[in-house]
Amino acid sequence: MTERNRGRPRAFDRDRAVLDAARLFWRRGYSGTSTRTLAAVLGLSTSSLYAAFGSKAGLFEEAVRTYAERYREIYQQALAENDIQTVIERILTDSVHEFTQPSDTHPGCLISSAVMTDSTSTLDTSAYVAELHSSNEQALLVRIERAIQDGELAAGTDAAVLAGLIQCVWHGLSVRSNADTAREDLLATAQLAHQLICRQLMSPTSRPASTRGTCP
Repeated sequence: MTERNRGRPRAFDRDRAVLDAARLFWRRGYSGTSTRTLAAVLGLSTSSLYAAFGSKAGLFEEAVRTYAERYREIYQQALAENDIQTVIERILTDSVHEFTQPSDTHPGCLISSAVMTDSTSTLDTSAYVAELHSSNEQALLVRIERAIQDGELAAGTDAAVLAGLIQCVWHGLSVRSNADTAREDLLATAQLAHQLICRQLMSPTSRPASTRGTCP
């Protein structure tokens, strides 16, 4: 008698499930993505989806936090640089690289996606994104103020205005990435913005700490 071979059920890959869900939310919004559709795309039964994430809202929250929090990390890493020129360059260019990661590993920029205007019972996305932006801008403001005190930036530079300008460029790059603008074009925009800011605001006596941060 031949023994029947039973195939093993596919192992549950939580990271992949969150990525696939994030793609759906990005395209359709929270309200436009049904639990049934999520379960089908993730290869789970509805009961398994609930067991893993608690609810559709729970899965949405995990997707948003997983991919949005990456931008806080980018700011933190950039702000740790020794000179303000490199700080600004890294905020813009590292963000572009994050915006334009391959679609098989990244869902797109949820921050500027229409999905963020949706609401759920567990996550107030508008408040969450507002806090994320405020936190990033405040940390950048503190770093700019330090650069002014240290003589890296010209005396009289308005730290709040400069931080706001960098944030405006960042948001524009995010929106354009969601419109499928090529990475090379976004990087060119980021680099031009960086150069213009440096030329306008760098103190004549300041010396760049690295070649990467030097303005042409």
